[in-house]
Amino acid sequence: MSALRQALADYLAMRRALGYTLARSEKLLAQFLTYLEAQSEDHLTTKMALAWATLPAGADRDWMSSRLSVVRAFATHLRGLDPATEVPPRDLLPGRSHRATPYLYSEEDVIALMTATAALRTPHREATYRTLIGLLAVTGMRIGEAISLDRGDFNAGGGVLTIRLGKSGKSRELPLHPSTVAALGNYLRRRDRPRQRPDMPALFISPTGTRLLYTNVQNTFQKLVRRVGITPRSAACRPRLHDLRHAFAVRTLLNAYRDGSDPGRQLALLSTYLGHVDPAKTYWYLSAAPELLQLAGDRLERQIGGGA
Repeated sequence: MSALRQALADYLAMRRALGYTLARSEKLLAQFLTYLEAQSEDHLTTKMALAWATLPAGADRDWMSSRLSVVRAFATHLRGLDPATEVPPRDLLPGRSHRATPYLYSEEDVIALMTATAALRTPHREATYRTLIGLLAVTGMRIGEAISLDRGDFNAGGGVLTIRLGKSGKSRELPLHPSTVAALGNYLRRRDRPRQRPDMPALFISPTGTRLLYTNVQNTFQKLVRRVGITPRSAACRPRLHDLRHAFAVRTLLNAYRDGSDPGRQLALLSTYLGHVDPAKTYWYLSAAPELLQLAGDRLERQIGGGA
């Protein structure tokens, strides 16, 4: 194994010990090292990093910027081991910063989507998507986490769901409302639930008894969105499945302001509940809804006024 390959293995092991998954980074960096080896390069240089990041010719600029950022992170680590390493400057090949504007579903929207599942082909499929959408709406969990749930992750007696190895490799427990516990229990006890193989412990299953596929869930959800008549609010604000998570977060913070609770404490609890490693990721939700910003501003003015 070359020195660069060994350095990459050590880098990935160190980052993963901190909770990062790095599947995409591992793939890209392995490709980059293959490129360096083809060029007979023993050191990571800015010239080589830029040449590789801009492949293939005509690729999207954000794609190229993302590739270079993966190399930059590795180069920063490598420089401590090899002084000949060059770290590509941050202003080299910058990407366009754009983040989708979340579509904040109302409670009426969620009910309409759950009702629309009645149009799906079989009663079991209807129950699966009705329960799944409801669970996403009241817990804010990621869709990947929901379809990865096993039956053993649901503790009906304790009213808790366990998310195992979520994003960044972290696990967490989600306390559930009694109505959610009842809905999950009813779904698991359905007589028309397809037979599952012993090695298929999934909580949510397809009509053939297999775990739900992400792409199929996305496609079905978009069909339900169109059936209900939910339309984009703008080119940057389109109804996505992931936005059920955003809507949950914003609704939780809105309730904290309206109930007179401590929003700061609620934000810390919400960060843990959502599985955010960095609380700043949760704080972003403050800017997701004008109403939330207004309430935050009003609270700040009252505190300043009270202090004066």
